[in-house]
Amino acid sequence: MSARRPWTRRDDTVLRTLHGNGRPISYIATFLVRGKKSVVDRAEVLGLAFGTNHQWTDAENAVLHARYPNESTDVIARDLGLQLDQVYRHAARLGLKKSDAYMESDKAGRIQRGRTDPRMVATQFKKGSVPANKGLRRPGWAPGRMASTQFKKGEMSGAAKHNYVPIGTERLSKEGYLERKVTDDPAIVRARRWVGVHILIWQEANGPVAAGHCLAFRDRNKTHIALDNLELITRAENMRRNSFHNNYPKEVAQLIQLKSALNRKINRLSKEQTQ
Repeated sequence: MSARRPWTRRDDTVLRTLHGNGRPISYIATFLVRGKKSVVDRAEVLGLAFGTNHQWTDAENAVLHARYPNESTDVIARDLGLQLDQVYRHAARLGLKKSDAYMESDKAGRIQRGRTDPRMVATQFKKGSVPANKGLRRPGWAPGRMASTQFKKGEMSGAAKHNYVPIGTERLSKEGYLERKVTDDPAIVRARRWVGVHILIWQEANGPVAAGHCLAFRDRNKTHIALDNLELITRAENMRRNSFHNNYPKEVAQLIQLKSALNRKINRLSKEQTQ
């Protein structure tokens, strides 16, 4: 077991700041990448209290009713000596909301349309203005060092470059089928860029595999890839062929079923014990 990560002066500063801003324990723990208990223990050392069980008095409720709709919540929380989230939660329980006048004012801190503050007017995009680059196409435009850092069409790097193989490459799939790469089209999922060689042979002679059907090897040897060793069957028939009920004696099939049921029971009990 690894040792506990010590608290640094910076961690303490962040904890004090977030606590002062009314952030809950869960938020602070996530921000500092620590456990909730670790945050609570350190808060006690620093003399910071998370008053989650505060009992609201009639006087505090009256203050909240009178001030919450038209005042900043952090000011109210500071005056009451409470955390910001405590005030927000209790106001929600009381059904209190900010007034429309407050939400439209500067105190709400929201971006307003049509603002005329001189600090904002200078950088605002004027209505009817046309962007300087509207309709411009600049193929090959690369001033300065831009050309040397631009991503070239078709260029690959990292793992994609290391793992790339050309069209026509063949591989053996996890299921034991010989597959061939047929395209590099980025619009096609990587797994579908490979097609079984036996499917390609069948398609060349008979066209696409019909919907709801699949190809099967007559001798059940996946490495024996020949047109006369392939047959087109329905997926339902393929499932019946691959069922252990048809491939093993009745006694062996029953043992396989019992083993599967036992494994499911063991896995379920293991999950229940770990929860």
